[in-house]
Amino acid sequence: MSLQVFGVHGIGEVEPGDDLAALIAAADVTLHDGDVVVVTQKVVSKAEGRLWPAGGSPSQREAARQAAIESETVRVVAERGATRIVETRHGFVLASAGVDASNVSRDVVALLPQDPDASARGIRAGLRERAGVDVAVVISDSFGRPWRRGITDVAIGAAGITALRDYRGRTDSYGNDLQMTEVADVDQVAAAAELVMGKLDGVPVAVVRGLVYAGDPGDLGVRPLVRPAGEDMFRLGTDEALRQGAGDPAALVEARRSVRDFTPERVDPRRLQRALAAAVTAPAPHHTTPWRFVLVDTDEARAALLAAMRRAWADDLADDGVDGDVVRRRLARSDALLGSAPYLVVPCLVTEGAHDYPDERRRRAEREMFLVSMGAAVENFLVALTAEGLGSCWLSTTMFCPEPVRRALGLPATWDPMGAVVIGRPAAAAPPRASRDPRRFVVER
Repeated sequence: MSLQVFGVHGIGEVEPGDDLAALIAAADVTLHDGDVVVVTQKVVSKAEGRLWPAGGSPSQREAARQAAIESETVRVVAERGATRIVETRHGFVLASAGVDASNVSRDVVALLPQDPDASARGIRAGLRERAGVDVAVVISDSFGRPWRRGITDVAIGAAGITALRDYRGRTDSYGNDLQMTEVADVDQVAAAAELVMGKLDGVPVAVVRGLVYAGDPGDLGVRPLVRPAGEDMFRLGTDEALRQGAGDPAALVEARRSVRDFTPERVDPRRLQRALAAAVTAPAPHHTTPWRFVLVDTDEARAALLAAMRRAWADDLADDGVDGDVVRRRLARSDALLGSAPYLVVPCLVTEGAHDYPDERRRRAEREMFLVSMGAAVENFLVALTAEGLGSCWLSTTMFCPEPVRRALGLPATWDPMGAVVIGRPAAAAPPRASRDPRRFVVER
């Protein structure tokens, strides 16, 4: 088999409502029966009006792009910073739901076609009518690949060509039975076509000639390429893996480290809420819920909290006879961390459900039970933040000045501040952790 792959020139700028089959038939190309016509997703989306309005400024354009991604997403698979890998309604898993701001005017972003297989069938039928040829059509788009850098073009829609060539059950030249081999022919066609179309050359259509392929009598399009959920070994996103106990829990706990140096990147509130949902699953005495998490959301609230703690600490240190320069250094060090961390949470212990025992021994034991529960909730929170890709550090801070903290944050007198948790993206990888032999901390009886 020998193949020819060549771009189709003269298509011009595509506008909403354009007939792509007519544009291709009128271009400088003579199509043959059996050709595979590859059309980029971008011109299909333009012709079908799959364009989302965007403002003129970079911030407006990015806000519009994020809104478009939300509209196209049915499941978030993974997130890192502003990058989201999501599943679309088509079943595709890709970055940003395929929403793209390249090769379109600056006042719009492009979405994937509503039904790329239907788009391919329409172009194929149009070429049969206008050019009198029986061709296959593939709609292509650029996807990244897990564990490999760079993008390649793949098929997101197809007509007249089977998506998969199935070798399972056949025997190779050495007599080995092939048990898992399926070749994604339409993806390979899309990748070959991209080599002559490029990303910046304004060539949105290519022809692959000489390929021997099977037709698609069932009009299945690219649906056979979408792996069913039950066969997907990597389906779970971070939050799902955490909730369902997938992976190695010991490795997740081991990955939790105290982080004190963060990037300025803001904390995604959705990640924070998922971590809080894990926190409040902690065990507690007497079926109570003795934890509260105060989210210090605003600059004003943080400034008031830091000012209250600063005054209280300064007074305490002065009463202890600590040198003034030492006091200032300690306050500056605390301010630097609590003031610069992207997010600040104050866990509080509420013991309203505690039993009122008449003797001091049992009252002390009762409070200790609640304190243990508080620690479990915060540990859940820290581990869940780690699973979300966030760094954190639990500081004692507020425990040394509970009343000023309550006044600054407007908290009830029954809420006992249990330190503060600073949260953000780690600015650097954690250094290796010194090995600890668990046997040193275990006593057997």
